[in-house]
Amino acid sequence: MNYKELLNITLRLISSPAQAWEEIRLEEDRRKVFTAFVYPMIGLCGLSVFIGSLLTMGWGGPQSFQYAMTRCCAVAVALFGGYFLAAYLINVMGVRWMRMPDQLPLVQQFAGYALVVVFLLRIVLGILPDFQIIAILLQFYTVYIVWEGSARLLRVTDASRLRFTLMTSVVLIVCPMVIEWIFNELTVVLN
Repeated sequence: MNYKELLNITLRLISSPAQAWEEIRLEEDRRKVFTAFVYPMIGLCGLSVFIGSLLTMGWGGPQSFQYAMTRCCAVAVALFGGYFLAAYLINVMGVRWMRMPDQLPLVQQFAGYALVVVFLLRIVLGILPDFQIIAILLQFYTVYIVWEGSARLLRVTDASRLRFTLMTSVVLIVCPMVIEWIFNELTVVLN
């Protein structure tokens, strides 16, 4: 796992999405996104939430550790499941409504890198949960990253680009939220 490359691609996607998507398009291995970006980011998000939970609840007693582990697991499951669910839904929407070819590995690559804002906000909110309102506003930057990536990586036509961008952005933002909510509700019910 190369953290220098992880930081580099993250900064490029945030600062210059068009250029970053061009570089991503040239990658030959579409599954590289798993080990080079998505899994390390999920790990960093989980670590951030774990540390933030321990700082919030304190270090005393097993309840604080249990709470931190539960929150960490909820975030990891939400991001992991949300990523794969979002990629699948984007692929299905592209095939059915946009007449795109079935290209799941390419869509998984696209979805993984497009989640960069969600990952970064989760890392920040894990340690600084008071910034929730600002994070909600910053999630809209995902729309711009998806806009740039849809044309450069997925080759979405200009006629359907806006519709594809809006649907994809909603799916990328909502899928992890829904899975985390379900996980948290089941945790409460089953405890």
